[in-house]
Order: sequence, then structure tokens, then C-alpha cells
Amino acid sequence: MDLRGIPRVDRVLANPSLTQAKQRLGVPALTRLVRRSLDEAREAVRGGAPCPSAEEVALRVAAHAERTLGTRARRVINATGVVLHTNLGRAPLGARVAEALASSASGYTSIEIDLATGRRGRRGAFAEDALCELSGAEAALVVNNNAAAVLLMLGALAAGRPVVVSRGELVEIGGGFRVPEVMARSGARLVEVGTTNKTRIADYARALDAAPDAAAILRVHQGNFRQVGFVERPEHRALAALARERKVLLLEDLGGGAIVDLGPLGLSGEPSVRSSVEAGSDVVCFSTDKVLGGPQGGAIVGRADLVAACRKDPLARALRLGRLPLVALEATLAAYLEDDLDAIPTLAALRAPLPAVRARAEWIQGELVRLGVTSSVVELGGAVGGGACAEEPVPSFGVALEATGGALAAIAERLRTGDPPVLPRVQEGRILFDVRTLLDGEDAPLTAAIVRAVNG
Repeated sequence: MDLRGIPRVDRVLANPSLTQAKQRLGVPALTRLVRRSLDEAREAVRGGAPCPSAEEVALRVAAHAERTLGTRARRVINATGVVLHTNLGRAPLGARVAEALASSASGYTSIEIDLATGRRGRRGAFAEDALCELSGAEAALVVNNNAAAVLLMLGALAAGRPVVVSRGELVEIGGGFRVPEVMARSGARLVEVGTTNKTRIADYARALDAAPDAAAILRVHQGNFRQVGFVERPEHRALAALARERKVLLLEDLGGGAIVDLGPLGLSGEPSVRSSVEAGSDVVCFSTDKVLGGPQGGAIVGRADLVAACRKDPLARALRLGRLPLVALEATLAAYLEDDLDAIPTLAALRAPLPAVRARAEWIQGELVRLGVTSSVVELGGAVGGGACAEEPVPSFGVALEATGGALAAIAERLRTGDPPVLPRVQEGRILFDVRTLLDGEDAPLTAAIVRAVNG
């Protein structure tokens, strides 16, 4: 075993293959990667492996650096047709939000000071007041996501006491998190009622008879799946009336957080926050990064005394919304208040008329043909995504490329790893680019990316 052949750190760093990595990572970080790679080489030599050259070590470090940089979040073009794509950050944020973030990120922000009085202000005051105005609720509180909102609501209002939930609503959300587990973590005691497919008002009444110390009924919106056929669920107002009669709270995990009625868009499966408040829910929790169209966050709206109890809970500080998401949420809610709905990309995508969507697809296809890429305009069915409006297709148009197995996979990989990365759908021997999920200004960059991927 002779370790004298192990190259020095400076020789590896001077290798031309690390020039780009040095520019992107910086010398200190790259030096650490080189030292780590040399340590691994020493161990390998002790085990009988030959000494690597400086070039070999440099190539390993360059590959490691590329993998490291590849894990950073990047702007991508979403051509999947899924408007709220969980793996792509759910709701995209528009120009109004970008401007607000640019202003706030570059300096100090009046996040917890009342500029009129000079005294400490209420964090999130504008967002919470806007949510009250838009939902009709007495009070509101914003936190860092909807799971946090549900956890805080149950912990503050029902810890140590029974909470009645239909078996048909014990759902699992993304990442394997389940309602029973969130409830257990909150300290509330789960009381299951009914069956998977049928729960009647009488089931809730019997459960409350058997648990006189119950704190609440929890109603969970079945946003990410649909039950059809032999199913039954109590009408919302009837459940609220039972809760009032038995002097328990009606709490609701609404999930999606629609601020406007999506019914006119043909999406009937997502109730609005206002409809839940008006139906009699005492407290409603929902996401701000789903159909609301804002940044990741969660909201708790409802009776003032109950929201105040959530605000006073020590967990509220641990779950509070960060500065930049709060600024982004304020800008999103301001667009609602001003009725500037097309400034919210999620709503703009869902509201886009089908003829306009087709016209975008035809423009892209025409450009591709002009640039020598064979393609066709196709009718597609997208989805809202983000656990909202399950099984409700969103009519759309897109562009299709045809290719054989090997070429298909190669083109899809070049699209995914290109600059900018493009995420299409690949199915039945075709690559499909749904244009409904393209943001403003992405038609030409998508066209150029397709041409580069096809030409290799």
C-alpha cells in the first residue's frame, strides 16, 4: 500500500474539468468536496485499489458537484396539464406576488409594526382581515400549512376530549399523513362513526350520546378522492344544527380553500370557504397554496373566540407563517379584494376559455412545424391537482410528439434536464404538452426547448 501517489488538493483543484464547478460552487465548498474525495481514495487504496490520478479525482468531484447543484429548486415549465402539481410547488405565483416578494426580500419589512402608531402590530393583520372579508368569518389566523392549521385547531379546542369523525372522512393526504394521526398528535380523542360509504346524522347523534364530554364534530372534505354509488353523507347544515343542539363545535378541514365559486368553471367538487362558514361550521381550516392560488400556508377562520383560542396556544408561534410566504399571501389576497382574478395564475389557468387554450396550442404547433419538428394539436383532459376536484377533468388542448420507445425516452430526458426543464406527459408512445398549465410568456421558451430536445 503506497499512498504517496494520491494527488494533492491543489493539483486536483487546478484541473480544467473543475472550472465550471468552481464558478458555481465557489472555491471553499469545492475544496471540501475535493478533500472528501481524496479521503475516499485513500480508503480505497488501503483496500487494494490503485491510486487515482488528479484527473480522475477531479472528474469524480465534478460529477458530485453537478449532482449537488441539481438538487436545488429550479424554475420549470409545467406542461403536464395538472394545474396544482404538488411536485412542482402547487400554485404558481404571479407577477403581483413576485413584485411584492422582490420588494420585501431586499430589505426590512413592516411585518410586526403598525406604521401609523409606531407600536408593535399584529403579524399577518392584512392577510387575516382579508380572509375575514372574503369568507364572511369573524376572525382568521394564518399558519404554515393546512396540516398545521388542523393540528392547532384540534389541539387548542379539543385536546383531551372526544372528537367525532365519519369513517368515510378518515382520509390520508400527501406524504402519508392521515387524519387519525394528526388528531392523535393534537391530543384529541378520535370517535369513529358510520361506515366507509354511509354515515347518517343518527350515527353522529348516537356517538354524542355515548360521549357526553365530546368537544366537537370534525367534518373533513373528501378533496383527493370521490365516493360514488351506494354512499350517504349528512347535509352540512343538518350537521351544524346537530352540533348546536348538542352544544359541541363543528370543525371543518376543508382542504382546498376555494375563495371563489368554481361551479361556473364546471368544477363542482370544491366548496368555497364562505359556503362552509355560512353552512354553520364554527371553525374552518384550509390551504392557501391550492385553489386559493397563493404560497404554501394554512388558514383558520371562524368564530372570534375560537380563533383567539388558537392564537393563544403556544403551538401557534411554532406554526406561524414566515415573512416571505406572508408577503406573498397578502399580494394574492389583495388581488381577490380588487377582483383581479387573472393576476392569480391558478385561477387564470382554470378560467382560460377553451378556444384560447386551443389557439395557444396551434401557435406552438405551427412554430414547431416551421422549425422542422413534426407535431400535432390534440384535445386533452387535465386536472386541478393538489388534492382538489378529484375525478373532475379540466378540458384542454396541447401538442403531441410521436416517437419510438428509445427516442421517446431520450427526448423526455432531454426536456426534463434541459434549461429550462420541461415536464410534459408521456403516454401511449407520445409526448404530450398540455398548454393550459403554461404561464404567460412560456410559449416561445417551450417551443425552443422542444426543438433542442428533438434535435439532441
